[in-house]
Amino acid sequence: MINKAILYTGLIAVVSLANGCTKLDENAYDQIIADDFYNNKTEVLSAVLRPYTHAAAWVSPSGQDNYWRASELSADQLAWPTKGRHGEDGGKWKRLHYHTWTVDEAGLNNSWVLMFWGMGLCNDPIGNLEKREPAAMGITPTEKQEYLAELKLLRAFHYLKLMDMFGNIPVVTQVGIPIKPETLSRKEVFEFVEKEIKDNINLAPKLSRNMMGRMTQAGAYAMLVELYLNAEVYTGEARWDDCIAAANQLISGAAGGQNGPVALDANITDQFKTTNDLSKEVLFSLVYDYQIAQTQVPFPGEFFHFLQREIYGGGRNGNNGVVLIPGVFTTYDAADARKTGWFLEGPMVKFSNGQPVLGSEEYNKEPLVFVDNIRRNKTNSTVSNMSEGEENSGVRFNKYKLGNQEVGPTASAADPKYNSNDWNVYRLSWVYLSKAEAIMRKSGGSATSEAVELVNATKKRAFTAEEWPKKAYTTGTLTMDELLAERGRELIFEGFRRNDLIRFGKFTTASWWDHNPSATNRNLFPIPQRQRDLNENITQNPGY
Repeated sequence: MINKAILYTGLIAVVSLANGCTKLDENAYDQIIADDFYNNKTEVLSAVLRPYTHAAAWVSPSGQDNYWRASELSADQLAWPTKGRHGEDGGKWKRLHYHTWTVDEAGLNNSWVLMFWGMGLCNDPIGNLEKREPAAMGITPTEKQEYLAELKLLRAFHYLKLMDMFGNIPVVTQVGIPIKPETLSRKEVFEFVEKEIKDNINLAPKLSRNMMGRMTQAGAYAMLVELYLNAEVYTGEARWDDCIAAANQLISGAAGGQNGPVALDANITDQFKTTNDLSKEVLFSLVYDYQIAQTQVPFPGEFFHFLQREIYGGGRNGNNGVVLIPGVFTTYDAADARKTGWFLEGPMVKFSNGQPVLGSEEYNKEPLVFVDNIRRNKTNSTVSNMSEGEENSGVRFNKYKLGNQEVGPTASAADPKYNSNDWNVYRLSWVYLSKAEAIMRKSGGSATSEAVELVNATKKRAFTAEEWPKKAYTTGTLTMDELLAERGRELIFEGFRRNDLIRFGKFTTASWWDHNPSATNRNLFPIPQRQRDLNENITQNPGY
């Protein structure tokens, strides 16, 4: 049976145990003490898989104030404007958009807590596995080694993202030791993450069908690509050759693949369908399987309209939140299949009968038309900013589909894998674009033929054979600015835009819709004041 079944069986067991651990009675019949656990492979696997139940909370659009929200809603492609009586939410989305966040920002504190929580869920089984003999746990020495490597790599992933957001942070590798850790410099955190990956990458399993949704050698090499791609920002020292070398390990297939040799999929939809567990280019993902475990993808709350089920034919609505910043939609060529396939724009019609979807707020009982602007169209206002939206404001997310929209009568009834998309954390397209960038930076910003080939390989899938010759990049047209634009077009919604802008020197210096340049210290988020109140050994980032 494929890994999803194994994974979710383990997760259900862990969640069941966790739900029972709520009382502190002397006779703790509803608790499992660590010394009474780890007695067989099922218990060990449950502990190893526990961090994955938490990962969706902070690394993907999950309905929580997390890494994804902070990284995307502070950048130049996505926003959560106020729309009529919805979305003000204490002004937190505006503060992200305007870069006016404070040290008391509850959302940034939640990002910190979620990530350190996930790190702790790795530390706990690491400590328990390290002190036990394999035979006593019902596993082999090789299995113990692989589990430890997997967990240490996953822990490194948490620290990579923490370092990206907050820079100078504490590093803890044991539960509760020390109680109040001191801040390490960003360079020291970088070195810790790099060493953890390099020490464990060859001990972890290769990516395979059985390791789908878990940290493997492929995920580890992808982390190295990200680490070295941003090394100059993180440490002041460029590591372009190391970035290229890590990318080559993935492109060559040396780290494995979950469905045969790793490769770019033939089209731009396979990575996002309900069957994207069959994609050849996904390197690390968060798995969902509504049919096995009733765990459904979390992003509808982030992206979907209040009446999305009428548009999609499924059973999920949303809170009408995240939209494209005005003008982003127009950066896609009219012939680009990503423009027509990844977004919802224009009049919305019901999946069931093709009739117009009628709005529920400002456009109550009127046709709902998603428009590429944020303003009060009902009053013919020309003012466009984060406060002036209506329910129809903004082009919408359509990159991942919850069901097969080609079949009827409804997506939920017709697609046997409805609601079971895996969320891609790393995919090969991102690696191609990252290697191309490293090559160009080594060449002083000029494109080489190899860089052009890499970018064209990902972009070509978005155009017909007839259109492609006119759309292909050349060494003359692939500039650094165009590479940043193409990264934005290909990787939109995937959580990379903030650190892309920082790396290209545009996060605090550029203007975009309803956003002016900000202070350079905004390249880092502040250490949440709540965390400094709890631990006086944590120092604040400069400028806060």
